[in-house]
Amino acid sequence: MLEHLLEALQGLPKELIAFLVSMLPIAELRGGLPVAVLQLDLPVWRAYWICVAGNFLPMIPLVLLLDPVARYLRRWKAFDRFFEWLFARTRRRGKVVERYEALGLILFVAIPLPVTGGWTGAAAAYVFGVRPRLAIPAILAGILIAGLVVLGALQGALHIPGLFASM
Repeated sequence: MLEHLLEALQGLPKELIAFLVSMLPIAELRGGLPVAVLQLDLPVWRAYWICVAGNFLPMIPLVLLLDPVARYLRRWKAFDRFFEWLFARTRRRGKVVERYEALGLILFVAIPLPVTGGWTGAAAAYVFGVRPRLAIPAILAGILIAGLVVLGALQGALHIPGLFASM
């Protein structure tokens, strides 16, 4: 799927491609950084800041608008089912946010695993009632930490002979 997206974005500046991939809910920075460094050949720290910005940009409107948008859309059954699924899933995965609020949100977003990250962190902030003035900086801190973890993993993996030979 990512290959199709990269093909569709071909011709755009490398930095913009990395930024856009990092904005996506599934890829986020965890997908954007490897694409930026390994496929687009961007310098590591430049890729880091571009991908952090791309991952964080959607978080501000998401945190601020999730409540009113969800309330409005839940009037229709299909949207109500989607939000029930999303919020139930977030409650199951977000116990650390429920317990530690903003600090838990930082940890939740910082762990670079599937179904953690900024997008799910924004949903967790909403579900567990973390106020936007705490949630937005907490999500940013988590994204910054996750980026460092991903960079560390990338740097370690780049030193394993032949690991990325096919890329």
